[in-house]
Amino acid sequence: MPGPREEPPVRGVRLGVDVGTVRVGVARSDPGGVLATPLETVDRDPGAPPAPEDPDVTRIAGLVAEHGAVGVVVGLPKSLSGAEGPSALLARTYAGVLSVRVAPVPVRLVDERLTTVDAHRALSESGVAGRRQRSVVDQAAAVLILQSALDAERATGAQAGEPAGRRRRKPRTKGTRT
Repeated sequence: MPGPREEPPVRGVRLGVDVGTVRVGVARSDPGGVLATPLETVDRDPGAPPAPEDPDVTRIAGLVAEHGAVGVVVGLPKSLSGAEGPSALLARTYAGVLSVRVAPVPVRLVDERLTTVDAHRALSESGVAGRRQRSVVDQAAAVLILQSALDAERATGAQAGEPAGRRRRKPRTKGTRT
């Protein structure tokens, strides 16, 4: 059951997004929110911070409209310890920019530890060669991100992840008071 402040998942198509420095993988769910499938890989300008007018953000916003998406989940790459590094900062920034662009459609961040590794492994096991993997690994990772969010929603009855753009509290360190 959802907690007192959590809303239950909304029925409808959801998009999953795997943000990389060079490409963004996109997946979509069926309207019942049961199964995630690959949709598209979108090129992005490497090294540039995400901005609402970027062609990749514009394309993803177009996919949200085209598929009538009721929500978007963006993978948040954390380390195995749960710490967040530069990739997580990029994902948070991207999700925030995307949430402004697709409002009022909600954008949420979900933990995506090891999804790209899992996507590479699954593609290799299915016989997709290394060079060909590059064009589809981002979509495969987006599928894993979205599918894990859909599965979590079914298991808990609450939306997966955290809303994009929400400020994180800094952890307190020993001996400090706020």
